[in-house]
Amino acid sequence: MQPNALLDALLDEAGISQAGLAAHVNQAGKKRGLALRYDHTAVRRWLKGQRPRGQAPDLICEVLSTRLHRQVALDDIGLGGMRGETMPPDSGSHSTLSGFVERATALWRSDEQQRPHVLGAPAVTGTPAVMPVWEWENPPEDSDVSRSGQAQVNLADIETLKAARAHYEQMYRKAGGIATRTRIVGFLNSETAPLLRGGYNDATGRQLHRATGGLVAIAGICAYDSDAQGLAQRYFHQALRLAKASCDRGLGAYVIALLVNQSLFMREYRQAVAFAEAALRAAGREITPALAADLYAMQAKSYAHLGDQASALACIRRAEKAADRIRPGSEPDETGYVQPGLVNVQVAEALLSMGDLTTAREHAAAAVDTRAHDRGRVHRLAILTHVELRQGEADRAVATAVEMAEQARGMESQRLRDRLRAVREHLAASGCAEADEAAEMIDGALRIPL
Repeated sequence: MQPNALLDALLDEAGISQAGLAAHVNQAGKKRGLALRYDHTAVRRWLKGQRPRGQAPDLICEVLSTRLHRQVALDDIGLGGMRGETMPPDSGSHSTLSGFVERATALWRSDEQQRPHVLGAPAVTGTPAVMPVWEWENPPEDSDVSRSGQAQVNLADIETLKAARAHYEQMYRKAGGIATRTRIVGFLNSETAPLLRGGYNDATGRQLHRATGGLVAIAGICAYDSDAQGLAQRYFHQALRLAKASCDRGLGAYVIALLVNQSLFMREYRQAVAFAEAALRAAGREITPALAADLYAMQAKSYAHLGDQASALACIRRAEKAADRIRPGSEPDETGYVQPGLVNVQVAEALLSMGDLTTAREHAAAAVDTRAHDRGRVHRLAILTHVELRQGEADRAVATAVEMAEQARGMESQRLRDRLRAVREHLAASGCAEADEAAEMIDGALRIPL
């Protein structure tokens, strides 16, 4: 059994204790002629995943609907499935949009409370990983996303969400995902969840879901950077569902690019290729040059790992052609990560996998010579270090590695730690006497707990 996070979250929202819910259910049952004697221990078992018997699930919905002033269904309290599944997927056409909101906000709450079953969940593969992408790409669409709620959502609320997304993105780039995640998840729970449950018309609702999707995507990036891959995937799937509700195909394609990147990390190379193709195909004219360049570049890396050099080189050409069309100021906020030099470093990685060290070096050096945000520069220096070591230029690699280690100071990121460890291993294998200095600097950084 898995804990029933949906019921737990609704109890918290309604301000009802475990004993209080038991008393309310007993009272509601009495009106139906039932002699029920539930107490707090029974509710505790329900929260742990046990399915209530008889009419109790309907009575729980009745009690919570009255308390929350909105209709609460069995799906909303995690008791809609015959198998008693209490943590259903966060996306899926089987669920209403309001049901999805309840599931999404329950996940945010569980994340903020550091629930082990959420933090330690593995990423899904196969059909469960593919279905959210398929559902984003295919009908049915949300015909109306308006909602009746006590607090009316206005454009100022949406602007606050957009500003928060920009703030946490910058924080992630400077401090890393581990430090940023708790902050953004706290904001989702305290500020964003009440807005999703508020009142808004269809037009405002589209903008609200789009702004929320951008925020949730950053939460997923931070979870990925913290090496909580299952949690990151669930956030990405949520962001994709929110993108669909917003009718913004470009936002959906951006979220799929995040899934492509995660697939590369998980070595699911064929999945990465398929996801990128889905984004490019379904977004159509809404795909921007920056996003197209990144998707083609990641496809190139995937094909390189699969040993398909012809397809990798074809994708490199497409990525470079798209990058030439990027115009500053014409891209949405989400694609701001595609800065000058990003395609170079992606191409360098693909060429490195194919063994073309000379061209890889040209692209890696060009990427390092181009200005980037703090986090991006660490990544670029790491790739250049690998290329220099592969070319036998240990002295140059040592200098590059030292700069990389210095640049990474102050960042709390599991992914950057992985890069530091990889560089250290390559330095140690080089046999260069000067490598000890760089290795010691990296060791010092790795000794500091995250």
